[in-house]
Amino acid sequence: MASSSGTSSGSGSYTLQNSGSEEDLQQLMDQRKRKRMISNRESARRSRMRKQKHLDDLMSQLAHQRKENNQILTTMNVTTQYYLNVEAENLILRAQVAELSNRFESLTQIISFLNANNSGNSQIEYMADGYIMNDSWNYVYSNQPIMNADILQY
Repeated sequence: MASSSGTSSGSGSYTLQNSGSEEDLQQLMDQRKRKRMISNRESARRSRMRKQKHLDDLMSQLAHQRKENNQILTTMNVTTQYYLNVEAENLILRAQVAELSNRFESLTQIISFLNANNSGNSQIEYMADGYIMNDSWNYVYSNQPIMNADILQY
């Protein structure tokens, strides 16, 4: 029995050492687990912060792009309005050119007609600017206004 008790006491001593070592191992594993958990939490916190910063940057870019877009639209509207004003003015000027061309052609025909009928007669006097004096036709054309711009507005 002595040998059996010696064995069991040796085994008991080993079990005590073993259980102490297992507790130390368990504590070490728990400590590593806590460190890993803390590290993971810190990593997740950093990841959330990076994600929030990225979102803030995108929101800032969006605000900047919207502001720039509004400025471009404003510039485009001003330019379009300027273009439309220039086009309207060009239409008026073209109409005036056509009217003046017609009047000039009529006056040229009148002068040609009068010159042909009065080739030997010098009763018609010309002023320096080309108007015919002493002729009733002169008053018909010289007192006519140029086409009014209000007629062409739409």
